[in-house]
Amino acid sequence: MHDEDLVELPAGSVPNPTTLRVAGTLPTTTFELFRQVIPADGSSDMQRHYHETVHFVLAGDGHSEIEVPGGPEEVVFWTAGSFIYTPPWAWHRHYNDSGAHPVEFLTIENSRLLGQFGLIRRQSAGLVNMTEAREKFLEDA
Repeated sequence: MHDEDLVELPAGSVPNPTTLRVAGTLPTTTFELFRQVIPADGSSDMQRHYHETVHFVLAGDGHSEIEVPGGPEEVVFWTAGSFIYTPPWAWHRHYNDSGAHPVEFLTIENSRLLGQFGLIRRQSAGLVNMTEAREKFLEDA
């Protein structure tokens, strides 16, 4: 598969305001691959999901807020060549720290595996901070 074979998810089809292109025609049954772009000064939404995710930073610099189970959030700074791990059901949000250049990720998640067992669940709190996300979905803690 080549970059031009990736299929862009239509704007508004997911709550994440970044650009997501999926390698949807790969015959994988356990994981999904995306190329994700966060524009200059942009961010993803604050979200959590049952699947695990690893982001490989292809280009750019930024930071992520990631909820630590049983503790406060952790702020992780990254640059091209870094890996970012998001554990299952942990609130997280990724930020582009550049005002001039986009961030690009290769995103790998085990959502297809969980989907085989009917365990797909995702929540988006929008463009809010960690405290606001937790309060918005207090009943699902």
